Amino acid sequence: MDDADPLLIALADPARWRLVRLLAERPRPVGVLAELAEARQPQTTKHLQTLERAGIVTSQRSGQRRVYALRPGPLRDLAATLGRLADTADRVGGSRETYDRYGLSLASERLAAEGPGWADERSFRFHRSLAADPDTVWRHLTETALLACWWAPDDLRVSDLAFAARPGGRILLEYRDAEDTGGSEGSGGSGGSDPVAGRGDGVVDVARPGERLAYRLSPRLPDGSAAFTAHVDFDLRPPGTGTGTELDVRYLIADSTVESADFIAGIEIGFGQCLDKLAAAVGTAHGTPHDTPHPSARTEGKQVQP
Repeated sequence: MDDADPLLIALADPARWRLVRLLAERPRPVGVLAELAEARQPQTTKHLQTLERAGIVTSQRSGQRRVYALRPGPLRDLAATLGRLADTADRVGGSRETYDRYGLSLASERLAAEGPGWADERSFRFHRSLAADPDTVWRHLTETALLACWWAPDDLRVSDLAFAARPGGRILLEYRDAEDTGGSEGSGGSGGSDPVAGRGDGVVDVARPGERLAYRLSPRLPDGSAAFTAHVDFDLRPPGTGTGTELDVRYLIADSTVESADFIAGIEIGFGQCLDKLAAAVGTAHGTPHDTPHPSARTEGKQVQP
């Protein structure tokens, strides 16, 4: 049990919280506390005993009275613990910041999703300068064991994957929460504490090893229908000087449904996280993305910040 738990349990009761507030003003005897709290003395005594066991108050007998006083130390410790939790949640670049960014994008996309085809021709572009050579990058793009390591946003993991890297090859993809231990990565296992977080399927259109990979992938709605079709095109080329790979990715939306808004809202963040994980998998990336924030309105060829 966390050290703060007994304090939180003791303070959770409104009657006990009222007594804490009264004792913050000055030490007081039980009878006076009961009168000020507009409660019966036996009830007040029980509440005070609970607070004393939690270390929040202390007491001493003075003649016929038992006087209680507040111990400020435990409250300061609790405040410090709560402050650290808030700082953790609010850290720059943390998952809460991503959550808030997605929330803003989600609201914008839901407003824009007025009918079928609302996001068709929306184009996202990403760029990464990778430390590995094109052949190594190609393996990470097409071999399921390597692909499963990066082909999911930070809060998800690949739980089932099939990827046939040839024209007409089949693609099957299943996600679970990153902390859900059910299912085996890449094995199609089942189970886990929560349902599958997402599924998609598609087909490979172009597969030129070390040069270009293009495929169509359709995320599935809960009823099994396609939310939209993503046309994803990876272009690999050696850098002008030195070693490594320049990777350009175009992500084009087609066949969008109204329900696709929740998916499309996460492309900028989620796919950008995937590419960052790819960069980490093949080696430390050189250079920085040259993208700009994505629009809420339909655009063609507009670059986005991953």
